[in-house]
Amino acid sequence: MNQTAHKDYFGAKLGMWLFLFTELLLFGGLFLLYAVYLKRYPHEFATAGRQLDWTLGAANTVILLTSSLSVAMAVTAAQRGETRRVMAMIGGTILCAAGFMSIKYFEWSAKIGHGIYPGSEQLKSGPPGESVFFSLYYITTGIHGLHVVIGALLLAWIALKARSGAVNASDYILLENGALYWHLVDLIWIFIFPLYYLVL
Repeated sequence: MNQTAHKDYFGAKLGMWLFLFTELLLFGGLFLLYAVYLKRYPHEFATAGRQLDWTLGAANTVILLTSSLSVAMAVTAAQRGETRRVMAMIGGTILCAAGFMSIKYFEWSAKIGHGIYPGSEQLKSGPPGESVFFSLYYITTGIHGLHVVIGALLLAWIALKARSGAVNASDYILLENGALYWHLVDLIWIFIFPLYYLVL
């Protein structure tokens, strides 16, 4: 019985790492595309990047780093059988996700309100490099934001599992895999922030 459980654990971990690898390929392709166009339009990218509010990007970086800490603490709490602490730490992670998406909502709203969005007349009349920059910005941050929402929903479901006792000190692979997914979301943002907000 223990051997079967061990095999299930290994399979679940392996499956999660394979899934995360496909996610890295997705974002890696976007970053490669960014690098190609950055080489072609270095000045336009720098000009466009200065139109983003780096303080909002930095705030979101701090929020996601905090959320990664809280979800890691949730895993530790699960290993110790501290169900209430597991739920509290997951709750903190979900609150961070909500904070991240709120900032992103106001940031996107401000840009769209100023006529800066793919296909807008303002970008069409400007240098082509700036239009490419903002197209990549919306695509990359949009896909990342979707991952944040999916991750938060996944963790909320795991919290319910922890509450029912399905996630416990002897079986916490579900939470561990959820935490791995969340750490990937955080890692991707660590690349997005300097590429778009601090581009020189």
